[in-house]
Amino acid sequence: MKINVEVDCTPEEARRAMGLPDFTPVHDKYVSMLLETLEKGATPELLESMMKSWSPMGEAGLQFWQRMFDASGKSG
Repeated sequence: MKINVEVDCTPEEARRAMGLPDFTPVHDKYVSMLLETLEKGATPELLESMMKSWSPMGEAGLQFWQRMFDASGKSG
């Protein structure tokens, strides 16, 4: 037997229904810190260092994204 249930809700409603935490304040703080750093005239080295420390999985996460962007640029 197969049963399908369709739920029509917003992402916020789904998050609350599953009991997941609201990270909106953390996200807002992250974005404001990034914008503040950029407005001060960040150097490429500073941006790389900042992204390594802020990105998920640290440097491994940053290297993953760099490889993805490099691969997507070469395929076109």
